[in-house]
Amino acid sequence: MTAIDIVILSNGPGELATWVRPVVRALAQQLGDRRENVRISLVLSPCPHATGKEAAIARSYPEIDRVQEAEHFWPFLLRGKTAENWDWREKGVVLFLGGDQFFTLILGNRLGYRTVIYAEREARWQRWIDRFAVMNDQVQPQDSRKYAHKFTIVGDLIADVVGDVGNENEEKVEWREAEELIGLLPGSKPAKLMQGVPLCLAIAECIHQVRPQSQFVIPVAPSLDIETLAEFANPQQNPVLKLVNGTPGELKLEENNSIAYLETPSGLRVQLWRRSPAYDLLSQCTLCLTTVGANTAELGSLGIPMIVLLPTQQLDAMRAWDGLPGILANLPLFGSIFAKLINSLVLRQGKLFAWPNIWANSEIVPELVGKLQPQQVAAIVLDWLENPQKLQFIREQLQSVRGQPGAAHHIAQIIIEEIQAQLN
Repeated sequence: MTAIDIVILSNGPGELATWVRPVVRALAQQLGDRRENVRISLVLSPCPHATGKEAAIARSYPEIDRVQEAEHFWPFLLRGKTAENWDWREKGVVLFLGGDQFFTLILGNRLGYRTVIYAEREARWQRWIDRFAVMNDQVQPQDSRKYAHKFTIVGDLIADVVGDVGNENEEKVEWREAEELIGLLPGSKPAKLMQGVPLCLAIAECIHQVRPQSQFVIPVAPSLDIETLAEFANPQQNPVLKLVNGTPGELKLEENNSIAYLETPSGLRVQLWRRSPAYDLLSQCTLCLTTVGANTAELGSLGIPMIVLLPTQQLDAMRAWDGLPGILANLPLFGSIFAKLINSLVLRQGKLFAWPNIWANSEIVPELVGKLQPQQVAAIVLDWLENPQKLQFIREQLQSVRGQPGAAHHIAQIIIEEIQAQLN
C-alpha cells in the first residue's frame, strides 16, 4: 500500500473527546495491518471554548502520529508550512472534525488531497468538497441532482462515545440509593462559572427545601481543578455571587480527598465529580441544569432532560461564538465591550442555543434567558419532578432528534474508500 496522509482538522476539547477520539480509534481498527502505511496528523484551529490543553490531549491518543497546536494555525493556513515543517505525502485525505468547514476546502486544495466533512446540521461548500458524512437526513444537499452522491448518513458521533464508555462500577454504587439525582453543569470558563456556580447552588437549595430526597452533583470539567471551581462559590472571591442572588459554598474533602463537595450554609452537599468523561454518571441523572455548549449535545445524546440557563446579569459572560463574533468577543481590553454588544443583539433575535433544539429547529428543552432568579428555575424543576410524564416526553423528544450510533465506523469506511479511490 502506498504511503498516505490523513489530516484531521479540529479545534475544541468537546470535538476532540466526542469526534476525534472515536474516529481515530475506528480508523486504526479498520486499517489493521495497513495502518503502518497511513500517517494521521491533527491540525488544531483556534476555538473560543479552548482550554489550552487540546494539543496535550490529542497527543495522548496513540492513533495520532503528530499534532500542530492552534497557536500555529493561521501562519500554517496562510503560508502552508507547519511550525515543525512537516512533510506531506503525495496522496491523502483531509477530514473535518471541528472548526470552520472552509478550512477543509483550503487545506485540501493546498495539499491536493481528497476532502471529507462530518456535518451535524449544515454541509457547506458542497460544490468543492468530495464527501459529506452527515448525522441524519436533516442535513440535505443543496441540489440533490448534483450533490446527493456526496452525502452519506453516518449517525451521531457523540452517541458512539456515550455507548463506548466503560462501566464505572464503583461510582455507580454511590448513586444507587439516590431517588433523584440532578446534575449541575455551570460551564468551564471563568465568565460562565462566576454566574453559573452560585446560581446553580441557589437553585439546588430551593429544590432541596421542597424535596429533601434530591441529590446534586457537578461533573467538573477536565480543564478545572476543584479548588478553582470552589472559588466561584466564595463570596470573597466572586463579586457576581450577590448579583445573581446566588448561594455560597465551601469546599470539603473526605476519605483521603477521594470525595469532594461544596457545602452550602444550610448544610446541602453538592458532590464534585472529577472523573471524565462523566457519561455513566450523567445517565443516572433525572435531569440537568446546564449552560450552553457541547454539553447540551452530550446530554441530548444521552436523552437526559435539561434546562438551559442563560443568565444575563453579567452580559459579557458568553464569549463562545463561532467566527468573527467569537474573535471580537475574546479580544484583549475591548473583548468585554464587544461581548456585551454581540450578546445583546443575539439574545434579542430569539436564537436557539441548545444543540438538541438546533437539531429539531424547535425548543425541546427550555432555554431560560434573562436575569434568572433561583426560585424561578427551581419551580420548573419541581414541576417536572412532580409530573414524571413531562420528563418522559422530553426524553422521547431528545431521542427522536439524535443520530444513531455507529458514526465513527462509517466515517472510517468513507476515509478508507477515499484512500482507495486515489490508489486505483
